Amino acid sequence: MRRANVQLAADRRDEILVAAQSCFARAGFHQTSMQEICSEAGMSPGNLYRYFRSKEDIIAAIAERDRAETAAQFAALGQGNFFDGLAALAQHHLVERSLEEVALCAEIMAESRRNPAVARIYQDMEADVRARFIALLQQAAERGEVSREVDLDGAVTVLFALADGLSWRRAVEPAFNTEAVMPLVLRMVEQLLNPRNDNRAGDQS
Repeated sequence: MRRANVQLAADRRDEILVAAQSCFARAGFHQTSMQEICSEAGMSPGNLYRYFRSKEDIIAAIAERDRAETAAQFAALGQGNFFDGLAALAQHHLVERSLEEVALCAEIMAESRRNPAVARIYQDMEADVRARFIALLQQAAERGEVSREVDLDGAVTVLFALADGLSWRRAVEPAFNTEAVMPLVLRMVEQLLNPRNDNRAGDQS
């Protein structure tokens, strides 16, 4: 019974996170009330407050869920060619994610500008992803896939800016075709990280 209760609690938390994600993406963080999340999740306020005390707690749980997913993806990225893995990661996060997920990310970024609690959650997530990315780039540099002369911290900042820009474009322009521009973006990134690698340019000639 104890194991069943733990699983039930985990399932209920997941249901709340899915409901909150839909509400935040649809109406925004400020315009969404805890009561609306309760309605979306199909539970009473008293039941919801057993799991989360505030919308900020819900955002923190969403971030932790996404952090675990990202950690697994980065572990897989370190198993093969860096640029092949990066292309797969970009395909998942920038092309395949639903508009709801993209809208939620945009909402969290916007809320982080005015809400210190959300800002801490966002900055902590950013720092974790940055550290993982730099570690992967260092490994790729040791294998000769990335130039040792590249400023890795600066390169990650550029990669984040590119990803944020593409995600924001999807959020504000649903018809934007990320997949169509992805080959160009990946080519730019490869030139940034290994400007001496002209293999792909040779393949196209």
